[in-house]
Amino acid sequence: MNCRINTEKTGDFRLGCDALLESPPGWFRSARLGLLANQASVNKSLESVKKLILEAGGNLKCIFSPQHGFYSEKQANMIESADFRDSETGLPVVSLYSESREPAAAALEPIDVLLIDLQDVGTRVYTYTTTIGLCIEASARAGKKVAILDRPNPINGTEIEGNVVEPAYRSFVGRYPVPMRHGLTAGEFGRFVCAAANVDCDLEVVPMSGWKRGRSFDELGLHWVYPSPNMPTWETALLYPGMVLFEGTNISEGRGTTMPFQLFGAPFLDRERLLAELKPDLEGVTFRPVTFEPAFDKFKGRACFGFQIHITDRDGLKPYRLGLSILRALCMTHPESFRWLDPPYEYEMEKLPIDILIGSRTIRQRVEQGQSIGDTESGWEHDLEKYRQMRKPLLLYPE
Repeated sequence: MNCRINTEKTGDFRLGCDALLESPPGWFRSARLGLLANQASVNKSLESVKKLILEAGGNLKCIFSPQHGFYSEKQANMIESADFRDSETGLPVVSLYSESREPAAAALEPIDVLLIDLQDVGTRVYTYTTTIGLCIEASARAGKKVAILDRPNPINGTEIEGNVVEPAYRSFVGRYPVPMRHGLTAGEFGRFVCAAANVDCDLEVVPMSGWKRGRSFDELGLHWVYPSPNMPTWETALLYPGMVLFEGTNISEGRGTTMPFQLFGAPFLDRERLLAELKPDLEGVTFRPVTFEPAFDKFKGRACFGFQIHITDRDGLKPYRLGLSILRALCMTHPESFRWLDPPYEYEMEKLPIDILIGSRTIRQRVEQGQSIGDTESGWEHDLEKYRQMRKPLLLYPE
């Protein structure tokens, strides 16, 4: 792996895009540039990175967009976006969530350097890190340089949680061997891809300055710009590592409401039975009974009985453990009505969506059987420790 880190400037918190534009490297004006970005790719002043690159004299040739489209307007699960021409810049926008999820050699041919500036949410199944990895792999094959303009992990870079994806359950929501909450920035994830997948890419990370691993998004003085339609606030990202599992069930995860992943429920849910089963596992949260009616997605226009999850102790919250605990409780209390959804899901046509979300069939089976979450967690600790050791030399920022 040929990876260089630009660490010329220090000082108050600064995004990677600001560092690049304040002190452009030699290749910035001489190379033909591509940009993987979306509408959340802005600087601290909310100015679009695509516009700033052009104003700084960058020879920007094309833009690539991830899942949800360049404007973060598309819903999830194989709702594809088309190629188009950006009306503001006149540049072609190539969708990486369409017939192909990685850039074709022909799409990379007009550029020398692919800039990547995407706001991730710190969770494996959020597909932007898979797209980053696929772009690194494709660029390596095409002999193109990649430069990642780094952004913070909004749910901090210290907490790591969950099982590592098993090889048989790799998918677009889990291509690389990381746990659900990976504790990496986008730039660090790119370094991990090179190491874990043995990719010989000319990768440069333009780092942030002033970011420490324990800092959450609300401590940085940044405005949150939603990177996808159902990630309206950075607080949503705190619950996402566990509540995203409900995409593989017949329980609404709150899509079609103003509080996705903070609400869950279904027309058949018995709140009292569920809460009685769950109470021993509720750490860092309080459940408030609610009734909601999704405007789209599961149970559109029907009353769903469920809960709003209120975070009471951010440091004590283990969101993946919480999600598995709720699923276990549903299996125990609603065996007649709760079920796992069938494929397809995110281009997987055979395996259950819940299995590729978890990254394991065995863990889903243990949840079904009512095994304690503590015992389930102990089963993946060996692989998680291997991940910690592999991750350690790839980190760019202090604790």
